[in-house]
Parts: sequence; structure tokens; C-alpha cells
Amino acid sequence: MRIAIVGSGVSGLVAARMLSAIHEVVVFEADWRLGGHVNTHEVEVGTAETGRQRYQIDTGFIVCNDRTYPNFTRILRDLNVPTDPTSMSFSVCCERTGLEYNGTSLNGVFAQRRNLVRPSFLRMLRDILRFNREGPQHLETVTENETVGQFLAQHRYSNEFAQQYLLPMGAAIWSCPCADFANFPIRFILEFYVNHGLLSLRDRPTWQVIRGGSMRYVERLVEPFRHNIRMACPVESVSRQADGVRVSFRGGEEIFDEIVFACHSDQALRLLADADPLETELLSAFPYSDNSAVLHTDERVLPKRRRAWASWNYHLPKTQVDRPTLTYNMNLLQQIDSPQTFCVTLNEDQRIAEEKVIARFKYSHPLFTVQRSAVQKRHREVIRRRRTSFCGAYWRNGFHEDGVVSGLAVCREFGIPDWSLQTKQRLPEQPAAEKPGASLRSQPAAAAVASGGKSS
Repeated sequence: MRIAIVGSGVSGLVAARMLSAIHEVVVFEADWRLGGHVNTHEVEVGTAETGRQRYQIDTGFIVCNDRTYPNFTRILRDLNVPTDPTSMSFSVCCERTGLEYNGTSLNGVFAQRRNLVRPSFLRMLRDILRFNREGPQHLETVTENETVGQFLAQHRYSNEFAQQYLLPMGAAIWSCPCADFANFPIRFILEFYVNHGLLSLRDRPTWQVIRGGSMRYVERLVEPFRHNIRMACPVESVSRQADGVRVSFRGGEEIFDEIVFACHSDQALRLLADADPLETELLSAFPYSDNSAVLHTDERVLPKRRRAWASWNYHLPKTQVDRPTLTYNMNLLQQIDSPQTFCVTLNEDQRIAEEKVIARFKYSHPLFTVQRSAVQKRHREVIRRRRTSFCGAYWRNGFHEDGVVSGLAVCREFGIPDWSLQTKQRLPEQPAAEKPGASLRSQPAAAAVASGGKSS
């Protein structure tokens, strides 16, 4: 069969790699770069006199681990992509209260020594311990429709715990405003925290970064089908007909036997010229949050006290009107040895000096409502229906592993053998038919402003 795949994020590329072993695939990517949220930016510092140094800095997808990313890390091993351990520390800087802390160690927790005697801070610490202790038990009692905000009010957690710990951490993980995270389903959050070891100081996974930047795995993943990737070729509309799927794109139109939408759900719905009620119902259930990202070297966005610096640094502004911001310290995350501190900051422009800005990017992340679980369970209803399939991280938790799993779910319906940690099935090495084509390296590098297809 001839199969069109719309989108080159992890879902689309995994599906294309697996399907290309048997079928002819054509991948449509609207951007000049592949990878979706995989966006590694090369930065060169220094001069010819002092010596130039190049750094590969990730600005979208950054981290993974063996426990909660089993399929994705299996892909890395099959592709011989090396990884390095990293730190996943978390800090909060609150301008309203003057609070700063880093939750990694006692020295970081009490980065401000007055926190030792500050009742509100000690109250927050007590609630953190209570939440970690009682969280797994609440999984037995919370309902599918109960939100994070309702849970906090019902169980009388302190305002300090909510505003300076749980909401900022959740907002950082899902790259969304605190107010949106408060409307996430608490059952979903508790399940995620338990599975990721976030309710325990001991039972936590070892997080990894991809050596040389996340784009390394994309380059190896696409090798067998790179000749069938059309970059800077946005799809404009899709209609299903008796003889196949008609795909209209910039500069042309073609008929395919099947199509796989591996883009965001709202994008897929916009492209469908003939969406039916079922497709509209399911694809409309996943709202998205837009995020700006700035790669820069301005340390002023980090906590004032260096001992409070962490891999993830959450900043709460003075007013509720201003949006909280998140800064990744890439020197810590990617173990970059540089005199400059490279930062990736989400949703902040005003505090960053323009002369220290390296590049700007745009990303969108799915938001999860209390209706999400029921809709996600129906994913199979829109796989190979009307010659059309949908995959993407939004069908699960919104992370890289979830994109892989949804792509594999589509491949199973095409009869492609699945693989997991329990099997010896490896990724297919060769496509059904080789055709000459230009190397991906001949394409322009990532643009300074790119549209992503979380940090994780």
C-alpha cells in the first residue's frame, strides 16, 4: 500500500519506520526540520583567536528514562544512540512572597536560611510529606471527574503547598499555566506521580539525555525512508474517496491508499475536508496550550541564590495576571561545560536581555481535562477507519513515550509485528523499495522560530 503520514514528530517517524518495512510511505512535514518537539539547536561561542566551541542544545524534548519510557529507550538502544544520566532537580522562585527553594537537598530546600523558621514554608513541607504519603491511597477513592483544584480543597492542603509546590511542578511538567493544571483530573496526576516515582525520595527513575542532542536519534530513525520525506511541504486538505485518500498539499495533489495523521489533534481536524461526527467528537476533546521558548544566556531568570539553581526553575511573578515561567538550566540538564549558562525559558520575554537571546521557538502542548480518559480509551475506533488513522502523544500522557506507543498502536492494525522489552523483534532496517533521494543534511538547519510538532 501507499501510505501518507502527516507530521514528523516521534509518532509519525516511528510509524513511518515500522510501516516502511512493508509499505511505501510518504511523510509530509510543514517545517524545514524534522522531529516535532525534538529541536536541537547548535550554538557556537568563541572566536578564531580564543577558539570556537560548538554546543548542541535541546529546546523541546530533553529527557527520558528506562522505567517510564520503555518503548522509546528500546528504540534508542536499537539505533545505538548513546545517553547520559542527568539531574532532574526543581526550584521555585516566588516574587509575591520572596520565597526561593530547590527541592533536591536540604541545602537547596533551605537556600534561604530564614525558611528554617518560616511557618508558612514549614507548613508547605509538612503538606508535601502528607501528599507523598497519602497520594497512592487516594487512587482508590478519587473519581475520574475530580480535578486537582477540587482535591486540594477537599483535603485541606495549604495555599503554600498548592501555589508554591504542586501547581508549579505540574505546570512545569505539562508546560501549561497553573490555572490550567488545577483543572487536570487528579486521578491522572496521581497515577502519573506514582508511576514516575514522584511521591518517593528513593524509588525514582534515573533520567537520561541523548548525547549530542535529541536530534541524533531522529537522524538514525529516518535513515531507511529519508528519500520519502517531504519537508517544507504543508498539507492543505484531506478528503476520503472511493479510490483512496486525496491529499492536497502546497504545489500538488496525490492519491494514497491510507493516511496516518501524526500531527496534533486540532491540526488533523482542520485538515479533514470531510470529518464525520465521530472524528469531530474525539479530535475536539484535546485542547492545546501554546508556549513560546527562548534559548538564551541571561542568568537573571534563574533564582537569585545559586544554591537554589536547579534543572527546572519555576518563576511565579508578582501579580496573578502575569503568566508563570519555566526555565531549563541546560548546563545542568545536558552537562554542558561552558562559561555561559545556557537557558531555555518558556513564556517569558520581558526579563530576558535581547542581546543574550540566541533563538526563539514556538511549541504547543496538549491540556488534559476530566473528559480525557474516556476519549483516550476510544483511540482504536479511529485507527484504519475510512482509510484514516490518528496517532500522537495526546492519546496518552502527552510525552515522548506516549507518542511512540500511539504510533505502534497504528502499526499493529496494519499487521506490523509489535516489539517490546519482552521480545527480540527489532526495528526494520530496510524499506519496501529504495529510491534515490537527497540526504536530510542537505536541508536548511532549524529556523530561529520553529513550530513544534515537553521537555519530555
